Amino acid sequence: MAFSFALRSLKRGASLAALALAFSLAANAASAQELKIGLSSNPAAVDPHFFNNDAISALCSHIYEPLVAIDADGKLAPALAVSWRTINDTTWEFKLRQGVKFHDGGDFTADDVVFSLERPATIQNSPSSFTTYTKSIVAKKIVDPLTIQLTTAAPAPLLPNDLTRIFIVSRKAAEKATTDDFNQGKVVGGTGPFKLVKYSKGEYLQVARFDGYWGSKPAWASVTLKFLPNDPARMAALLSSDVQLIENVQANLVAQFKANKDLNVFEKMSNRYMFLYTDHRDTSPFVTDKAGKPLDKNPLKDARVREAISKLIDRKTLTGKVLDGLGVPNANPAPPGMFGHNPDLKPDALDVAGAKKLLAEAGYPDGFGITIFGPNDRFINDEQVLQAIGQMLTRGGIATKVQTQPMASYVPKAAKKELGFGLLGWGVGGGEPSSPLRGLLATTDKDKGLGTSNWSSYSSAKFDAALIEALSTIDDRKREKLFQDAADIAIRQDHAIIPLYNQVATWAARKGYRYTPRPDEATLAQFVRPE
Repeated sequence: MAFSFALRSLKRGASLAALALAFSLAANAASAQELKIGLSSNPAAVDPHFFNNDAISALCSHIYEPLVAIDADGKLAPALAVSWRTINDTTWEFKLRQGVKFHDGGDFTADDVVFSLERPATIQNSPSSFTTYTKSIVAKKIVDPLTIQLTTAAPAPLLPNDLTRIFIVSRKAAEKATTDDFNQGKVVGGTGPFKLVKYSKGEYLQVARFDGYWGSKPAWASVTLKFLPNDPARMAALLSSDVQLIENVQANLVAQFKANKDLNVFEKMSNRYMFLYTDHRDTSPFVTDKAGKPLDKNPLKDARVREAISKLIDRKTLTGKVLDGLGVPNANPAPPGMFGHNPDLKPDALDVAGAKKLLAEAGYPDGFGITIFGPNDRFINDEQVLQAIGQMLTRGGIATKVQTQPMASYVPKAAKKELGFGLLGWGVGGGEPSSPLRGLLATTDKDKGLGTSNWSSYSSAKFDAALIEALSTIDDRKREKLFQDAADIAIRQDHAIIPLYNQVATWAARKGYRYTPRPDEATLAQFVRPE
């Protein structure tokens, strides 16, 4: 009853003060036995190898672990591997943690690592494959049950970074399992701090504390992660104490939540890179002339058109007004302060006259028509961002329609390249930018694990050469320069994608609960603590 009242009130724009009176927000913190969290996403699976997607990976992080972890500051940290070193230019050795148990009581060994590194290549119809992180490995040698050596075709200085993305599962539990088996809870194959109780697609994930966990035990015996992509519904759930913690505070409520004595707010600059992907094929769906007639020639294939679109976008308005300050304009896949950040790569300034000149030079003096696609339940104010961009492009002569839908239905269509032009975000983890450069911009090559999320069909031999050299360059200074050069080629020279901004991640909790914010935006129950 209280939850429904809160939702109706938020939709009507009621003040937090009024809601506080309605709810008597001075409710006591719940018992440390149970925690309920409201997530802003609706993860489509709990198979840790099905889809290279941050929301799914965050969900799976409660149940599964990688060899190498990313800590709350975005740095590499030991997980199922306690140490790693190079044996030679193409071989890494990982020492595995002793005494680790799977949730079914089985022992974790190097054989499970081999299986987990091979499984992503067997997944059918993955919207974005994890093979981008495993294809460089050409040989796996089990030295002993707790030591494994991985050999790559060329020097791979970033292999430990890549392995932060690969969760380890039990060969015994998962060797014959399908993604549906994982989703139905039939696979008991994780080593994480929680074990799966029930996954209800579109509703929630329920987990229970794993008392046999090797590391620090979570504060909560039971956790329910509710999928609440609707912003007002998520805010109402927190205000009514239906959940104790939420992620992605509704942007226009952040200041009010900070002022509320019964709430705690946590913030962190995100490493999520928000951008528009563009279609580089000869023809593109949903591109028309001004009268709505499909065009035989795709204007997005012309770099001048892509640059014009970028110049029509007012990023300061997007981040300052549409995002209520929860964004920072950025053209770099690597945010400021990260290895590989190119300080010379700046976001395009708003330049309507310059954009119209470029359109005329490309043969579109009167513009054209286009539809921009994106999610309405995944990123901060994503639908509002798309509507604002649509208006900006329309004012510049590109008549733009906006279509949004839930992330779960948007991604499969975009991954099959059925849409052509849309909004996407990519979390740049691992302390360097190789992940988006490989996944988003490299020429698609399944055998090499490149371009696994290249929805734009962009292909540049010059970019590929710089990237591939960077991936095998051991010298840090040389590798960083190559990453910077590759980003410059794809983004400044080619405008292959159109960068927008980095988000500022937010969380809010009831008084009595603390959360350690993370640059990867992950909401992990094991890092929620009672005050």
